[in-house]
Amino acid sequence: MQDRTSFDYIIIGNGLAGLQLALELSKDPFFKSYTIGLIDPSLKDTNDKTWSFWEQGAGKWDSIVEKIWHSATFESPNVSLKIPLQNYRYKTIRSIEFYNYAKAQLLDCPNISFIVDTVETIETGSTTQVIGQKQNYSATHIFDSRVPDKFYAPNFQHTLIHQHFKGWIIETDSPSFNPEAFTMMDYRFQYKDSTSFIYVLPFSETKALVEYTFFTPFTVETAVYEDAIKRYLLEEHNMAHFRIIETEVGTIPMTDFPFWKFHTKNITKIGTGGGWVKGSSGYSFKHTEKNVAKLLANIKAGKRPSYNLFKKKFKFYDKIFLKVLHDENEKGVWIFERFYSKNTIRTMFRFLDEETSFSEDLAIMKSLFSMAFIKAFFKVLFKF
Repeated sequence: MQDRTSFDYIIIGNGLAGLQLALELSKDPFFKSYTIGLIDPSLKDTNDKTWSFWEQGAGKWDSIVEKIWHSATFESPNVSLKIPLQNYRYKTIRSIEFYNYAKAQLLDCPNISFIVDTVETIETGSTTQVIGQKQNYSATHIFDSRVPDKFYAPNFQHTLIHQHFKGWIIETDSPSFNPEAFTMMDYRFQYKDSTSFIYVLPFSETKALVEYTFFTPFTVETAVYEDAIKRYLLEEHNMAHFRIIETEVGTIPMTDFPFWKFHTKNITKIGTGGGWVKGSSGYSFKHTEKNVAKLLANIKAGKRPSYNLFKKKFKFYDKIFLKVLHDENEKGVWIFERFYSKNTIRTMFRFLDEETSFSEDLAIMKSLFSMAFIKAFFKVLFKF
């Protein structure tokens, strides 16, 4: 199967979206006779990121979940909150565990081929061709997770906030963390007048991921992240000495760029390249799971895979939020203070999961009502 170059489906990119899609295709009897090629330049054999998400009760990924939390904290100069998650659970997965799990499932499937190659372009004509550095491949339909080139164009006309971060997984010799609650945001360590915060996932009393995260139109030097983490550990935990066992660095685009416009009859954009990262939060794990399910349902119903993937009202809400952060980035701490202190955990998570009714949306809007949002609303409405 490794020598095959012609497929029914090709998936470009063995990241979160590509592998979740491949897993669901492999489990569904409808696709049993379809040949599937997964192309990626990497073997996916290192831990390159951490995915976290919330859900109610047990879930399909629990066998590879690193840690589950039942409560959260939120801190700012003005607010200190302890947030019981009620029926929800906050879960984290190391990417290497996900990659290993997916590969173990898929390598046993005779209709699935893993291909290590770098895709240079896609050519459409009588057949759809994937042009790789090593060789070319053909498919009836292609699922492409690469970000469109136009996203990087100098005449970029859409709002872009960079969610950029650096984190350390650290170990200590003595108990230093409360493993029962994770820190969603701690704004007491802001960088100047920006939306920047400490995020902590305590795996045990002596081990935690401590991350410094920005939601900003700009990026910063490495020292900014590291100095903030060190200051947090010293001031909050009286910790001057610790062991760094892993480092995590990343940038996630939070944007209203219209990724969905790049779908064609034979090409469906997925993952980050398909706009599956939620613009106002940067979360993607559960959105990916939902979108994969919709893709398969659409195919089996004879529709385009990308049919009706997104809810327009939530795209509009994301546009407003991103406009506020872009134009008045210092408002971020106030926004999240209000969001977490004025709403129930159920309403907040349902809103971020794009499952709320309009009455629930109004409750969220009321909690965030301000001149900044009014101005952003009209700028977005009239494309100012």
